[in-house]
Amino acid sequence: MDIGWYLAVSALIFCVGAAGVLTRRNPLVILLCLELMLNAANLALVAFARMHGDAGGQVFALIVMVVAACEVTVGLGLIVAIHRRRLPVYVDELTELRG
Repeated sequence: MDIGWYLAVSALIFCVGAAGVLTRRNPLVILLCLELMLNAANLALVAFARMHGDAGGQVFALIVMVVAACEVTVGLGLIVAIHRRRLPVYVDELTELRG
């Protein structure tokens, strides 16, 4: 399969994720859309690594997945903490986190 197809699918997934980040106000949906964007970048990295016959892109994609998992963990922890304090969970209404 040609690398162009992988890049086209990657660009499509990235655009769907970017549209979700720009249009949605729910933090959970925003986190999911950010994950879509990171997975699209991972697909492009793996496609380029396969094209060049190098494993470096695959290793870098694995590192990006670990960072994305950490980001989701921290983000979900913040959302749960905000929800427990009965604060609004919409991005437009959140201005700052108070301790």
